[in-house]
This record gives sequence, C-alpha cells and structure tokens, in this order.
Amino acid sequence: MLDSREYEWNDITVIFGGRDLLTIRGIKINRKIEREELYGKGGDPISIQSGNRKNDIELKMLQSDFDAIEAAVGGDIFKASVNIDWIFGNPTEGTPTRTHRIIGFRVTEDNLELNQGDKFAEITVPGIAKKVLKNV
Repeated sequence: MLDSREYEWNDITVIFGGRDLLTIRGIKINRKIEREELYGKGGDPISIQSGNRKNDIELKMLQSDFDAIEAAVGGDIFKASVNIDWIFGNPTEGTPTRTHRIIGFRVTEDNLELNQGDKFAEITVPGIAKKVLKNV
C-alpha cells in the first residue's frame, strides 16, 4: 500500500518581514524571463537570447493583517521593502519542509473591495520582488 502525502494548505507558513501572517489565504509566485529569438541566415532562429527576469507576487490575506503590516511600516505600504519566507511541508506528517524566499518584495497596488453579504474582508496584495530563491 502506497501512502504518499502531498503538500497541503495546512502545512503552509508565510513570514512577511518577520511577521507570521495568520490570515494568509493564498500566495502566488510568477517568475518570468524575457526571451527572444535571434535570427541570422535563413528563416529559423539561430539561438534564443535571454534578458531580464521579473518576479510577480500576489498575497491574499485578511484586511486586519494588512492593516497591521501597514502600521508597522509607518502607514505607507508603498515605502516598505520586505523579505517573505514561504515555508511548506510537515516532516512529522511525511512531507519534507521546503522554503522559498522572496527578497525585496514591494507592493504595487493597494486596494479594498467589499460586497454585500461578505463575512470578512479578503484582499489581494500584488507586488514585485528583486529575487525569488527556491528551496533555501
């Protein structure tokens, strides 16, 4: 019998600038690199060149955590540059711990949306980062 545990949301911890986000509801890391074909003789590319890298990050959290973070950085979330550790896994349950480190995260938008019937204020905090290190 094979019993292979997979990573679960229950196994995730997100540390934002040293603060454990208790109301984290989602995290997304989208790493990109510019690529362009280099053409010479003929119609097919002779190589593919690489350019700049970009790291788009999205955090979903409740408004209370966001407000606490904003207060901790002096009231202007756009001035903050923080590191984020995304830790997942639970070795005692059979899944090894892995950590991704997001370096120099800066918020790019500050928004709030509430709708009739909402029981809590979940917000998406988009931003960019200087670097993402996987499995540190």
